[in-house]
Amino acid sequence: MAKHHGKDLRSRLRVPPGGGPVDLADHDPSGTPRGPAGKREALAATEKLRTRLADLQERLFAQSTAGDPRRVLLVLQGMDTSGKGGTIKHVATGLNPTGVRVTAFKTPTAEERAHPFLWRIRKALPAAGEIGVFDRSHYEDVLIVRVHDMVPRATWRRRYDAINRFEQSLADDGVTVVKVFLHISYEEQRARLLARLDRPDKHWKFTIGDVDERAMWPAYREAYEAVLERCSTEAAPWYVVPANRKWYRNWAISTLLLEHLEQIDPQYPKGDFDVAESRARLLRT
Repeated sequence: MAKHHGKDLRSRLRVPPGGGPVDLADHDPSGTPRGPAGKREALAATEKLRTRLADLQERLFAQSTAGDPRRVLLVLQGMDTSGKGGTIKHVATGLNPTGVRVTAFKTPTAEERAHPFLWRIRKALPAAGEIGVFDRSHYEDVLIVRVHDMVPRATWRRRYDAINRFEQSLADDGVTVVKVFLHISYEEQRARLLARLDRPDKHWKFTIGDVDERAMWPAYREAYEAVLERCSTEAAPWYVVPANRKWYRNWAISTLLLEHLEQIDPQYPKGDFDVAESRARLLRT
């Protein structure tokens, strides 16, 4: 299903490892690289992707019962209102919830702060055969921590290499890491925040701090550009997904997930029993 529009979507959206400085101005947040022609086409294409995703998810889980260690970790990062929660809702639709592990990382608790920053991340990793989804992640420790000067500069600067080593260890352990930066514009964020104010049923999503954080937009942009440059590796590359158009965002991430699952090519394990004999015994009962 993904092959019609997005056969090469990974290479199109991927931040090349070792490619030098990243400038988000080079990435159009309203773009639709290799995407469907419009919203209607995207919705139909995304629906078709779900069938294939569900089949591959079942195969991934099935092969884990025979000892295969492989699993998938989808990491979602982006500015406030970029659509991390919406992405999870749409992309996970149709998947078996027992095989999907979603973790939303909030402000660290006192216990979490007492441990190294990767401690809580390790606890949330998917098991063999699972698809794990991180709504925010270990990257908060080189993003918000950096922007708000929560730790010394020398501390967060060391974390880039620690993250790269951590993600390499995940890859070595059978984890396919798919890291997505949901790229929205400053103007689109304002529109989405205003939409929350316009609807009483969305007020729970809004805080005064959202307005304060907008003042930090340039600092966050600089922090994200550093992350994309320093932590896009062969083992765990970053993908920049334009997210101003929600229909494209959902299609693109579904496609990226599908392409990675197709690369894993999970297979149903063969039974270690005599089918004919088992059938005959069952019929005698």
